[in-house]
Amino acid sequence: MSSRLLLIPLDDVVAFPGMSLTLAVDAGEEERVLLVPRHENEFANVGTVAEVADRVRLPGGARAVALQGLHRGVAGAAQTMPDGRLFVEVDERPDPVPVDGRTRNLEREYRATVEEILELRGDDGRISSFLRSITEPGALADTSGYSPDLSYENKVELLQTVDVTERLELALRFQRERLAELQVRKRIREDVESGAEKQQREYFLRKQMESIRKELGEDDASVVEEYRTKIEEAGMPEAVREQADKELGRLERMGEQSAESTVIRTYLDWLIAVPWSKRSDERLDPEHAREVLDATTRASRTSRTGSSSTSRSRSCARSAASPRTSARARS
Repeated sequence: MSSRLLLIPLDDVVAFPGMSLTLAVDAGEEERVLLVPRHENEFANVGTVAEVADRVRLPGGARAVALQGLHRGVAGAAQTMPDGRLFVEVDERPDPVPVDGRTRNLEREYRATVEEILELRGDDGRISSFLRSITEPGALADTSGYSPDLSYENKVELLQTVDVTERLELALRFQRERLAELQVRKRIREDVESGAEKQQREYFLRKQMESIRKELGEDDASVVEEYRTKIEEAGMPEAVREQADKELGRLERMGEQSAESTVIRTYLDWLIAVPWSKRSDERLDPEHAREVLDATTRASRTSRTGSSSTSRSRSCARSAASPRTSARARS
């Protein structure tokens, strides 16, 4: 259906069929108008045919109209009137009601996705009730246009998608992206809250441990002094001693309650455990070690030579004692 309608531009605003809005414009005696989104003087190709529901006069004498969106309209040839108003030829596109299975599946999936979004956002039930009251798939897809999370470009793309099934598929993609974003935010929020609770719990536990150590006389100062005494008694080389004193100073500054204190204490315990000033009774003379190895080698060779001679003697004795061997020898 084609008609000639007054064009009313909407700067950075997108009106969808089914929406009600009031604009401070003079629609004259027109009963219907075409609402077209405009951004930086660039118009969209598709607008919303709206019915003038009421005309009101604002304080100061200005006029306004209450409009009700009806359906989509594709803008065609335009004509500017002498009074400056712009009229366009409009190919009106009311939504058909598709009955194919693909559209119905998309409709069910769209409803389920939006329900998840509303649950994450803490809906009180009013939006869910509004969503359930919509029965036509085209109008259902247009509910995405109410979302403040959709950008102007997304809303224009949705408005310009005239085919109902394609529009529902596009709206479902937008809502899936929104759902994924909300789920990520929820996980981040839960991780932050869990981390904060863990830090708070650790803080109270550290305070309790600190009180217990003070009662037992095992506060940070006594622990540091104990390490200092052990380092003094360990007899470390000068370079090792400097490193141990440096780590002990770090432990004293950060206190026992820090996470790194465990690593520092383990390192200091290892340095203290090394027997820096103790020597074993073992002889470490290389010349003496060579003499021992040479003597062991000679003894091994002598042992193998003696064993070989003994084996040959025993073999000769057995041969002489054998009658069969003697007989062969006489013949």
